[in-house]
This record gives sequence, C-alpha cells and structure tokens, in this order.
Amino acid sequence: MTLTSASNARLGIGGSPWGAIWLGGVLILAGLFVVGDAVAAKTASTILFGLALLAAGSFEIVHAFCAPQWGAFFLRLLLGLFYVISGAMLTAYPLASSSGLTIAFAAALIASGVVRLCLAREYWQRHGAWLLSSGLVGILAGCIVLLKWPIAGVWALGLVVGIDLLLHGAWWIMFGLSLRQRPARP
Repeated sequence: MTLTSASNARLGIGGSPWGAIWLGGVLILAGLFVVGDAVAAKTASTILFGLALLAAGSFEIVHAFCAPQWGAFFLRLLLGLFYVISGAMLTAYPLASSSGLTIAFAAALIASGVVRLCLAREYWQRHGAWLLSSGLVGILAGCIVLLKWPIAGVWALGLVVGIDLLLHGAWWIMFGLSLRQRPARP
C-alpha cells in the first residue's frame, strides 16, 4: 500500500480525490449561501441556515461511510452529526427565542472545531494548516457567540457558520487537489 493510498483510505475517499473536492464544494456553497443570507429576516434566516447546515452535515455523514477505518469514520460522522443537529434545531424552532439556539449552536461550533483540530494533527501533511485554521475559527466563533450572547442575533450565527463552512470546504478542496498533484509513492 502506498503512502497516498493509505492516506486516502484513512479519509475514506478511495483512490479518487473527487469525493474530497465535491465535499469541499458543497461546504463552500453552503457557506456562501449562509453568509449571503446573514442579514435576512430572523425566521427566514434561521430556516435557511438550518437547511444549509442539514445539507452540509448530511453530505459529511454520507462521506464518512466511505472511510474504511473506524477512527476516521467516527470523527467524520461526529462532525456531520454536529452540523445536522444544529441545522435541525434551527429549522425546528425558527420562531423561538434565539437565546437557547445561540447557546446550543455555539457549543456545536466549539465541538466541531475541536474535532477538526484532531483531524488537522492527523492529516497535517495534506494541508492540515487549513483544517487547523478551520477548527480554530470554529472554536473562536463559538466563543464569540457565547460572549456576545444574548446580544448576538441570528445574523451573527449566519456569519460565523458561513465562515466556518467556507474554511472547512477550502481544506477539502485543497486536500483533494493535492491528491491529484502528488503521484503515489512506492
């Protein structure tokens, strides 16, 4: 087994980098969608943010099932579940006070950031600095939302979620492109 194929197997992308590139594209589109809608009305924003997170999380969960090793599977499944749970909360209670959603969502941002920090260490040679940045931004965004609570409204959630998704998507695309550029080593 070559170094590249072993790395691909741990991430669950098989022999092709296209799965990683597609995942990055979906995450970036979700991030752009969320950032672009950050100043819309509270109820509409909450529902749209939730749907974007549900889509991104569902794609991450499906992609996790391609991972042949349990460690990568569980970390990626956990990350996808954080997005899906957050998205479900936002779509299920759009008219409720944003205070409870803000606290829970900040916790989900912090937790998903920690998971990405763990993944960055494991995949450092494959643009792990981007994944590290994404994890740090997720943790920082969650902390900022908690510190600004209850002043931070839905617009703050949209902005930090959008940035979080954009960075995470950029890492996946860079990772996939690096797999295309590096020949497999014997």
